[in-house]
Amino acid sequence: MKQKLVFLTGSGISAESGLLTFRDMGGIWQKYNVYEVATPEAWETNPQLVLDFYNWRRKQLLEVEPNEAHKIIARMEDKYDVTVITQNVDDLHERAESTDVLHLHGELRKARSTCDESKIYDIKGWELKLGDTDEKGCQLRPHVVWFGEPVPTLQKAVGIVKQADIFVIVGTSLKVYPAASLIDYAGYNVPVYYIDPNPAKVYRKNTEVISEKATKGMKVLEEKF
Repeated sequence: MKQKLVFLTGSGISAESGLLTFRDMGGIWQKYNVYEVATPEAWETNPQLVLDFYNWRRKQLLEVEPNEAHKIIARMEDKYDVTVITQNVDDLHERAESTDVLHLHGELRKARSTCDESKIYDIKGWELKLGDTDEKGCQLRPHVVWFGEPVPTLQKAVGIVKQADIFVIVGTSLKVYPAASLIDYAGYNVPVYYIDPNPAKVYRKNTEVISEKATKGMKVLEEKF
């Protein structure tokens, strides 16, 4: 039986594909006010601006490709039972051929009904417009978790981390909660590898920090595995 290898990935892994990160210098939040584009209140106040913002992000996503870090994670499936838990809303893990990906914060290339959250639709192309509706005429919104909204897949993620034989964190500051709390659910004796050029302090045993960007750090990890 293969060992259970669980990854938690953040914006740092996608940055090397050319996607802007939220909090790094020159990142998205320096161009947009978060409260105007990524909250339920923003949607109520100015849905067109919200759609424009996510359309811009979706268009950018379609112009980039998975990088070597995404591809190494996918290759790990040859040796391990791999699950990827990602804070990212892009689909680069799937495009790199990872087969088991859990999105904590939603998926950029999907929309959902404003009347029924269980109704989720693929977005063809990059544009979602006012007037795009579900079968009952309800407006579609980006299928992302906005600030102030609960993270519906969190408990599933907790269960996955509890099953991990090895836990790997790639490209995240461990400052965004509740995702950052997932490390606390890894078993006491489970080895943890943390790949990030500016890693947060991790106060737990069996943790190895690799202070590199995602692609270089994953190459180091691949050699270890």
